Amino acid sequence: MLSKKKQKPKRPQGHFDTLISAKTTVEGNIRFCGGLHVDGKVQGNIMAEEQADTALIRVSECGEVQGDIVAPHIVINGTVTGDVFALSHLELAEKAAIKGNVFYNLIQMEAGASVNGNMVHSKDPDALPRPARLNAPLTRGPVDQTGDELPEDSPGEPGVNPLDEALPAGGSKE
Repeated sequence: MLSKKKQKPKRPQGHFDTLISAKTTVEGNIRFCGGLHVDGKVQGNIMAEEQADTALIRVSECGEVQGDIVAPHIVINGTVTGDVFALSHLELAEKAAIKGNVFYNLIQMEAGASVNGNMVHSKDPDALPRPARLNAPLTRGPVDQTGDELPEDSPGEPGVNPLDEALPAGGSKE
């Protein structure tokens, strides 16, 4: 008799267009297509382009990411401090250490891997949350806000400058 063996899900293999080597530190957000292999350190968010259904990021044993990761296929064997959004497949190898929430469709986790955060499963990749902060502009303009333009959750009252309060009643320190 014929036996039906369960087929493993297919994920993109091997071809990496971009390498961040072990002696490299990248500060800032990264957007990529194709394959991205991280042996070094990334201080920023990593996000695959939305039309890149086969995009793959691999964080090696010596790789470290301090920021969120969003991609269809993610393989982690290093350290990630941030949230991980695997839209299709997530593989956590033996030395993977994630300090953040993990959102996934399909997961493969080896003994020894650790997640210090929530793990949220969704069969529909479109239903997985996509962090709004990743879509924010990568650069910020100069800070020239007055108290009236500050967000309501900022410390102090709008329109009040603590340095003005230190001035004598005449308004100048002369």
